[in-house]
Amino acid sequence: MNEDVRNEQVLARQLSAAQQVMMALGGAIGTGLFLASGLSVNVAGPAIIVAYGLVAVIALLLGRALTAMAVAHPTAGAFGVYAGMYVSPFAGYAVRVSYWLMQVIATGGQLVAASIYMGYWFPAVPGALWVLVFAAALIYVNSRAVGRLGTVESWLVLIKVVAVVLFVGLGVLVLAGVIGGPAIGLRNLTGHGGFMPFGLTGVWLGCCFVIYSFIGVEIVGVTSGEASNPAQTIPAAMRRMVFGLSAIYIVTVSLLVALTPWNELGIGESPFVSVLRRLAIPGAAGVMNAVVLVAALSSANANIYLIARTLFSLARAGFVPDRLGAVNKSGAPVPALLVSSAGLAAAVVVRALWPQSAYVWFFGSALFGALFVWLMIFVTHVAFRAPAVPVGSCAGALLVAAILVSTWWVPDLRVTLAAGGPWLLLLAIGYRISGWRRGEVRREVKTPEPGQRIV
Repeated sequence: MNEDVRNEQVLARQLSAAQQVMMALGGAIGTGLFLASGLSVNVAGPAIIVAYGLVAVIALLLGRALTAMAVAHPTAGAFGVYAGMYVSPFAGYAVRVSYWLMQVIATGGQLVAASIYMGYWFPAVPGALWVLVFAAALIYVNSRAVGRLGTVESWLVLIKVVAVVLFVGLGVLVLAGVIGGPAIGLRNLTGHGGFMPFGLTGVWLGCCFVIYSFIGVEIVGVTSGEASNPAQTIPAAMRRMVFGLSAIYIVTVSLLVALTPWNELGIGESPFVSVLRRLAIPGAAGVMNAVVLVAALSSANANIYLIARTLFSLARAGFVPDRLGAVNKSGAPVPALLVSSAGLAAAVVVRALWPQSAYVWFFGSALFGALFVWLMIFVTHVAFRAPAVPVGSCAGALLVAAILVSTWWVPDLRVTLAAGGPWLLLLAIGYRISGWRRGEVRREVKTPEPGQRIV
């Protein structure tokens, strides 16, 4: 067994396949669907449906690649550990730090979104206060045993999945004219400039937003470190995750653009709430706002789980102080959780200083880290399969790289590429600085026996 993999075998293995799926869905079905879908529709029009289909294919390729590696090496460091094993030590460091930082920023974005939703009921309360309150609550939940965390997340995810199903059912009835007045039909899909008002270019640029909605597929790999039976649960969880997520996104977004003119959607509130508000169904908009709030908190909860495990993995590899690789009696990496959560303070500051643009800023900054990690997962799988050449992973890597470059032509996402250079430079500096300590830790850290925990 690889040394990095052995070093991480101190986490409690309590997650079932169902809980793994729920954790992954929790991280994926959040503001990418309920809030950022308004951004994506604005660049592609109704043809955003096609963009979701294209990105679903990329997610499927990524899921297959990650499953193969996670079954062979089930560990919390997941694709970060694999990059270190099959590409280079720096690649392993860069992937883990990028994923940690990306998820910290993404979690801040989820909490900012939650504060936007709270403004529906409490417009006079500062959004930064809601960010602070929700962050404290989620940190507490994540300090509990992972089995309990998986249960809490499962219920949160169940609420938003049921809500999506109800929205779909309600949308079909409205389109057919059963409720809400005369039948709307499909005229909104072809009106206001046609189905593809910005051509194929709009569809492709829409992928830049849509791919963020699928960030979370890789969570199944991270949960492999705490899976009860990795060889069986990981493939099952990944299949359910990718196909279930793709179906949810394509169906709901199709209904979204069919129910209301695409050029009337934005991010001042959830597009789902906007649709129900326009339909004037009593109480429906308020209920949906509660649902999208739960969705944002569920995603933030899953993201906090991820950032704690990623920093834990960095500590066990010797890149950061070894105390951050400790776990409590329940098997939860609490020191890594607390340090990671300190980064959420940035969300409070940004929300307070730039209330109108905070979400877009978080979105664009986190997207670079996410795309970099996805690109490296494909590259790592190519090395993992050497000397054979996995065509799917090669294609996936090219598509992700093309989407990353394309963000420059989306005004709201130019921060994605702008953040890339400084991001990679800081990674190189951090790796260099940690080199001396990494050598010392490698000599001092003892590999734990199976099931042993270092507290």
